[in-house]
Amino acid sequence: MSLAATYRLGTRLFWRDRSMVFASVVTPVGLAVGLPALMRHVTSGGVAGATALAQSAIAILLAITAFMNITVALTGRRDQLVLKRLRTTRLTDGQLLLGQIASTATQTVVLIVACAVAVRFAAGVPLPADPLVFAAATIAGSVVLSLLGAAYTAAVPRAELAAAYTMPVFLLCGVSAGAMGPIPLPGWLQTALDLLPTSAVVHAVRTGDLAVPLLVLAVWGAAGLVALRLWFRWEPRRS
Repeated sequence: MSLAATYRLGTRLFWRDRSMVFASVVTPVGLAVGLPALMRHVTSGGVAGATALAQSAIAILLAITAFMNITVALTGRRDQLVLKRLRTTRLTDGQLLLGQIASTATQTVVLIVACAVAVRFAAGVPLPADPLVFAAATIAGSVVLSLLGAAYTAAVPRAELAAAYTMPVFLLCGVSAGAMGPIPLPGWLQTALDLLPTSAVVHAVRTGDLAVPLLVLAVWGAAGLVALRLWFRWEPRRS
């Protein structure tokens, strides 16, 4: 078994799980495309409002398709002892996790790009003005959120609670990026939420500025690597 094999395994297991596909693909894509289309055709916001909402919806895609997806997948395989069995192969722990993270990040990037094209036709939202910035921010954000989701599994006691445990993260990411509408927040809280990795990606897509967002993502990525190394569990907790 090679690293490419673990990548294919993670992808195959994901697409075979209908509940996971619905939660991690159908639902976020419906939100990321449907809400801007609704804004464009039903409200007075027009194309400008739809564009702002489509950009904010990237945070939802990252939170669900990357973070939640890998958290639920890895906790399920951990509790079913799939991860423990995979460790008996010749692959290292790092290769096993990297294959899953890469698979999840790839799926997330593909969905974000697909949604960017879909809202162009459904709501008249223009394509990203700077495709290179859009690509760099999307790829970096997908990798970092997948990495953080893998590390977050250490906080989930049982697989059946994984989705519930990710909901606070989803809500924070959505509110911070404005994907849930204009919500008045204290200045200090908004400043803190702007430091979230999802907020950094949305900021890069909106402004074309990569320097600060990439720095924020690098810090979160480093924190995720440390947490993964220290606390990731390959087996369920013993009661």
